[in-house]
Amino acid sequence: MLNYIWAIMIIIGVIYGAFTGNIEAVSNAALNSAGEAVSLCITMVGVMSLWVGLMQIAQTSGLIRKMTDGIQPFMSFMFPRIPKEHAAREYISTNIIANILGLGWACTPAGLKAMEALAQLEKERGNPEYIGRDNKRARTASPEMCTFLILNISSLQLIPVNMIVYRNQYGSINPAAVIAPALIATFLSTVVAVIYCKMMEKK
Repeated sequence: MLNYIWAIMIIIGVIYGAFTGNIEAVSNAALNSAGEAVSLCITMVGVMSLWVGLMQIAQTSGLIRKMTDGIQPFMSFMFPRIPKEHAAREYISTNIIANILGLGWACTPAGLKAMEALAQLEKERGNPEYIGRDNKRARTASPEMCTFLILNISSLQLIPVNMIVYRNQYGSINPAAVIAPALIATFLSTVVAVIYCKMMEKK
């Protein structure tokens, strides 16, 4: 769907530029934007390499494990039906910690692994949607999957690394000024997400 939306927007922009005599400006903007996109990607690769490297050091040193152990009461509150020793808990915890640290891209692998582990959990529970061999079988997301997805979207962040880099790339005088507003916004969104998940859980 997003591909269609972007394609329609591009077509409308080109047609409008042609009818208003600004097709040259549209072409120049497209070329300049392509160059900026490459420059931004190179910048983000460097920043994310740094943070992912720090994340790996924290994991090797045991810091991530300690942080994971620290949020287990929250995990038990949000995911009471996931066994404590199940791999899904570790992946979800890692994803949450990466999100809190503002490593949006770094948390994606853990998020995918968490969904795979939750699917395996449904298979272990005997859910016929996940046991059947028919690949065309329609699957319904489990309550744990829905809760994890909502928490991941709400994404409490202490340091919005990506946003700071974007602001710095585009010439912001104070790129880090977004930290406090982002912290407040993501804290409120996470509180709302938790309340909503627990309300749906009761239903």
